[in-house]
Amino acid sequence: RVGQIITIKAKVNRAFKTSMEVGIKVTVQDVLTDVEKIVSVAYATYVAKPVGAGKIELEPVKLLSTEDHLEHTLATERRRIRLGYEQLFQNLMQESNKEDTFEEEDAVSTDLTHVQSIELVQPPHANHHGNTFGGQIMAWMETVASISASRLCRSYPVLKSVNMFKFWGPSVVGDRLVFNAIVNNTFQNSVEVGVRVEAYNCEEWIKDQARHINSAFLIFNTVNDKGQLVTFPRIKP
Repeated sequence: RVGQIITIKAKVNRAFKTSMEVGIKVTVQDVLTDVEKIVSVAYATYVAKPVGAGKIELEPVKLLSTEDHLEHTLATERRRIRLGYEQLFQNLMQESNKEDTFEEEDAVSTDLTHVQSIELVQPPHANHHGNTFGGQIMAWMETVASISASRLCRSYPVLKSVNMFKFWGPSVVGDRLVFNAIVNNTFQNSVEVGVRVEAYNCEEWIKDQARHINSAFLIFNTVNDKGQLVTFPRIKP
């Protein structure tokens, strides 16, 4: 919140052959009470941008502490789980061509939760490579996802996690980014909103040829005036 001190620490946990895992920890300190607590932990995967056509092979990380050794081991497990999930979801997508019958009297149609936003990438939105900041795209995604969730809970949803956020391709200054968000499912006290991002340059915009550059699944919950979790209604796909 305003007036609190945010500390962000990042370090490379493990370097694989051509990719690396960077661990990011965010803590907040209240200047009035001097209380410090962790507010977010994330793991980002990076690849080095090559000068030519070939990929850059990375040197191993030098491990200095017990924590370094632990994160080094866990990074391998996280990578294994991530790759396994990608294959699992691909298999589910291929098998999901049949429609299931859905009967729920008070269910809310997902059509009511669909939100679309269009953003123009300008120079302040881009990094030194000329590509749109990943954090900027995530911020825009959170906005449309939050609106989508609020149409279901009729309150102010709180973001709990961002899952499977992946860059499928770059976007640059001058691109139009189209964000589509919709509630995928509800789970008692939480809701998953899926967001898909497509990019267009001027020529692609005229021809309606989109580039799929990002997807993510955002989990929200919401609390009432007493601080209790609110139950979400069922949704009808």
